[in-house]
Amino acid sequence: MLSDGQWIPGVRIESASFSLVIGAVVNALSTAVALRRYDVVAIALSRPAKDHERTFLQSSFPGPFVEAEKDIFVRSTNRSIPPPTAMLSPFLPDAKPANPRAGVELARETAKHASVGESQFPVGAILDCGSNGLIPGVNVEHPDWARIICAERNALGTAISYGINSFEQMYLACAKDTWATPCGACRQLLVELCPTMPICMDRGTESPECTTPESLLPSHFSGRSLRRQPGR
Repeated sequence: MLSDGQWIPGVRIESASFSLVIGAVVNALSTAVALRRYDVVAIALSRPAKDHERTFLQSSFPGPFVEAEKDIFVRSTNRSIPPPTAMLSPFLPDAKPANPRAGVELARETAKHASVGESQFPVGAILDCGSNGLIPGVNVEHPDWARIICAERNALGTAISYGINSFEQMYLACAKDTWATPCGACRQLLVELCPTMPICMDRGTESPECTTPESLLPSHFSGRSLRRQPGR
């Protein structure tokens, strides 16, 4: 819940690699960071919060937050919570990039808003969802580096939390390393959710390098054998 009554959804996104599951709390909070909405005043969960979720909340947003109930957190400076008004739009106001370079430049601007108190290594992502619009993603860090959410997974998590499952393209930019590529965790989630989607990566003064998740992670683990069979 934001200070003006708008709210941000977050859902759990599972991965064939169990350790890469993105929790609903992290999804919602990282969406808020990417959209530059730090005015979170409350958060409600469908089950009791876990320790790493509490830390993620306290380290990323002005607080402190207090546990009003086992599944509700309220910023202690807010005596009253505004009534819900509307779901916050996840889309940028920018027009669809005319070419890969324009998309990468937008990702560079987005990277400036990353929450990188641990590494000082900002990354920006722009997920082109076709006629729906453009969704930003930035890396949002956690004191436990295993809990960091990367820009690519941030953008994907936002889209899925809002019920969007059709992606046309992704643009990436790393301000401190123009030859960087998605980390292994992002490659796994990308190849599971959008294996053939073009990804255009910043290459500084050179033309962006474009590839696909399945090219970045050949012979990936799909988890096909883990799926439940009918009647079991």
